[in-house]
Amino acid sequence: MYRLNIKKLGFAFGLTGALVYLGCMIVMATAGQEGTIKFFNSLIHGLDTTNIIRMDVPLLEALLGIVQTFIISWLVGACIAAFYNAQINVEN
Repeated sequence: MYRLNIKKLGFAFGLTGALVYLGCMIVMATAGQEGTIKFFNSLIHGLDTTNIIRMDVPLLEALLGIVQTFIISWLVGACIAAFYNAQINVEN
């Protein structure tokens, strides 16, 4: 069976997570508060995000958020690859 490269899959997940985070930043920057609320309400099946959307996010906090999202996503991807590879060894 094919083994997954843990670092590469982690990096792919990390970049994907950072890209999604960047997409959220772009939505917030271009749609305004009402548009952002409508976007996220429809994205998460009508859950009302009115009280949790904060538009005044400092740049440093946003940059820290994208780095944290990359790290968490990298860890998720690396764990998936490691668990997948471990399962291959169990079957053989």
